[in-house]
Amino acid sequence: MKKRILAAVLALALVLAAAMPATAKSTAKSPTLRFDENGEFKILHICDCQDTYPAEEDMFTYINHMLDYYEPDLVVLGGDNTVGPAETKELAIKELVAPYVEHEIPFTLVFGNHDEECGNISKDVLLTYYQKYGGKYCLAYDADPKISGTGAHNLPVLASDSNDIKFNVWMFDTGDYVADENGKRLGYDSVREDQINWYKETAKGLEKQAGATVPAIAFQHMIVGEIYEVMFPELPFELGDLTETYNNGKHYPIVCPDTSVFKGHLFEPPSPGPFNYGQVDAMLEIGDVKGIFVGHDHYNTYEVNYKDIQLVNTPGVTLHSYDTALTRGSRLIKINEENPEKIKSKVITYNDLAIKNSDFAKEAGISKIEAAFWIFAEHFLLLLKNISGFGSAILYLFN
Repeated sequence: MKKRILAAVLALALVLAAAMPATAKSTAKSPTLRFDENGEFKILHICDCQDTYPAEEDMFTYINHMLDYYEPDLVVLGGDNTVGPAETKELAIKELVAPYVEHEIPFTLVFGNHDEECGNISKDVLLTYYQKYGGKYCLAYDADPKISGTGAHNLPVLASDSNDIKFNVWMFDTGDYVADENGKRLGYDSVREDQINWYKETAKGLEKQAGATVPAIAFQHMIVGEIYEVMFPELPFELGDLTETYNNGKHYPIVCPDTSVFKGHLFEPPSPGPFNYGQVDAMLEIGDVKGIFVGHDHYNTYEVNYKDIQLVNTPGVTLHSYDTALTRGSRLIKINEENPEKIKSKVITYNDLAIKNSDFAKEAGISKIEAAFWIFAEHFLLLLKNISGFGSAILYLFN
């Protein structure tokens, strides 16, 4: 009943909005991102909401309580933000951004492979919906419409007591899919060369403005190919379904991840695009990016170091797609003004929040006994991984 009422109200609001002159973005001044009085900046990374309209109420219950409990300074939507037909796409986005507008918390976003695919509405149009309904709290924009994808941009973070740039947040579009000359799909796409060139030019300009290299983190939907270089051995040949081919023709056996090199869970094979256009090499050359945060692989929560860049997967928050009570949640990222190169983050699952917040547990219908069971199961699998190298690959092996 609540969903039907909400749908009717939002539909009426959309009709009324359609009768008014449309604007791409509110003319109100957007919030300035800066470190707080304690020298801390918090980002909540919410990935793969991936629901139709109206979305599951418990997902919004979780998001609202996360905003109340942790009070992030910025929310980043990590792609595959909405699915569903074209007729409800605008309503879905309005529904999705409402918590951030109501909490007066700025947000930005990247697109995933399903955002445009579901509903067949271009990402350029989808971005205008986010800007329209997010108003001044939507900080997402398309820095250069001429380059691949939609919505590549950056957001500087200022010092707590001045307008000096202390940190930077990058957003990239990893696209959708790539195909051969005959139209056969080869896999997912990646950050392309023109985006990389835009990044290098923008980073150098930012360095000139700040007087030094500005430490940064990057957000995109799909992981970079380097994840296979650090997690899996390379083979000189293919072994059918036992291997995957990434990084421009290199073969990796997916059945034997090196579980000693990462924190967290690897419950499904990482899914970069087959072609590597040099994004990480460019970031190593510039020297600013300290972490690349992705979604897409809903069950995974790993953190792994690649040449001093943390590669980090945030699990899906969805209750609609790839449902799992074990890791479903979001990631809280903390940056300290005094040492912005050292990034701290942790996954906060629905179960974690239920233990911390009785109001959320009651509203979402999660008993603390149930939550404690899933937390125990997760920690037990982590213990197995640390002891034997096996625990974190149990679901992975059956995927």
